[in-house]
Amino acid sequence: MSLRLRKVPTASGATAVQIVTKRHGKLTVIEHLGSAHTPTQLAALEEAGSEKINESTGQLSLDLDTGNSVSTASRRRVKRSASRLLIDTIRTAYDRLGFDVVDDEAFFQLVLARLDEPTSKSDSIRVLDELGADTKHRSTFTRCLQRINTDAYQETIAAKCFDHSVATTGISLILYDVTTLYFEAEKEDGLRKVGYSKERRVDPQIVVGLLVDRTGFPLEIGCFEGNKAETYTMIPIVKDFQDHHGVTDMVIVADAGMLSAANLKELDDAGLRFIVGSRQTKAPNDLATFFTWNGTNTDDDQLADTLTPRATVALNKNRTLTRVEPVWSPVEHPKAWRAVWQYRRKRADRDRETLNLQRNRAMHIIDGESKPGREPLEVDTSMCTIRRQC
Repeated sequence: MSLRLRKVPTASGATAVQIVTKRHGKLTVIEHLGSAHTPTQLAALEEAGSEKINESTGQLSLDLDTGNSVSTASRRRVKRSASRLLIDTIRTAYDRLGFDVVDDEAFFQLVLARLDEPTSKSDSIRVLDELGADTKHRSTFTRCLQRINTDAYQETIAAKCFDHSVATTGISLILYDVTTLYFEAEKEDGLRKVGYSKERRVDPQIVVGLLVDRTGFPLEIGCFEGNKAETYTMIPIVKDFQDHHGVTDMVIVADAGMLSAANLKELDDAGLRFIVGSRQTKAPNDLATFFTWNGTNTDDDQLADTLTPRATVALNKNRTLTRVEPVWSPVEHPKAWRAVWQYRRKRADRDRETLNLQRNRAMHIIDGESKPGREPLEVDTSMCTIRRQC
C-alpha cells in the first residue's frame, strides 16, 4: 500500500494534513493529522506525517517527485540538518576566537541571528526558530542587551580580536573606513540624525567607523551622530584603539574621505605613520616638475614620486628648474608630505567615459530632450596616495 501526505484547505482558512492512499483509483484518508494555521504548524504536521509513513512502511521514503508532500518534508529535515551544521560551525569559530569568555548564551544567539539574517531584535526570534536553535525568550534578549553595556561586552570581545590579530597577521598595518546606517524613524534624537548619506537617503542615521587589520579582521568600532563628518571620526577611534591596547607604532590606511590637514597633523603628532588617498585636483601642482620634464603623456602603471604641501601653502616654485624631483624626508621637507602618483590607463578611460556621459546628459537637459534626475552627477577622482615615511 502506497501512502502519502495530502494538504487540504479548510473553511476556516487553515490547512488540513492527511495521510492518504489510492485504492481503485480513488484517494482514501487513512488518518487525519490535524489543521495548521501557521507555516510552522504546517511543517510540524508534515514532519509527523512523514515519520508515520516511514514507520508503517518499515523504511525511509525517497520520493523524487517534487510535487509530493513527503519530498517536501524530507527537504525540511535536510534543511534542519544544514542549519545545525551552520550553528555548530559558527559556535566553533566563536569559541576558537575566544569569544566564549562572554559566558552568555543569549548573546551568542543574537550574534548567530545577525550573521544568518540581519534583522531586528524581535525578528531575530523568528530567524533562530527557523534555524532550529533553542531560542531564548524575548525578555531574555532584552536583559542581554542591557548586560552588553553594563558588563563591557564590546571591550572584552575587542581584546580577543586584538589577541587574534597579533597572533596571526599582526597590527603593523591598520585600515580605517566608515559607513552610514539609516533608521526608519520619523524624528531625530541625540544620536540618530539626518546627515550625508551614502545611499542618498533623508532618514535619521548613524555613522559607524571601523578599524581592521590587513586581512579585514575587525579590531575597533565606533558609533557617531548621523550628521558628523567622516573626517572627524578617524582620530577618536584610533586613539581609543591605542588606549585599549597600548599600541604606539602602526601605519593607518584610509581613503580620500579621511584626508584633512587636522587628521594628518594629529596622526603625525601621535608618532603614527599613514597612507591616505588624495584627490586628482592636487595633481597639477604635485606633478609640476614631472610634467615639465616628461610631458603629460605617461605609460600605463607609470609612477611619479614627488612632494605635496601639508597645508595650502605652495612648495618652492623653483622645483621645476631641476629635472630630478627631491627625495622627501621629514628633516629636509618639514612642510611637505611624500606623494606617490600612479597613472592607470584603464582608470583614465573610465573617467573619460564617465565625463562624456555626464556631458551628454547635461546637453540633453539643456536642449529639453530629458529632465534632470533626482541624484546629482558625480565622478570619483581619488587616484593617488600620500605617504609619510619615518
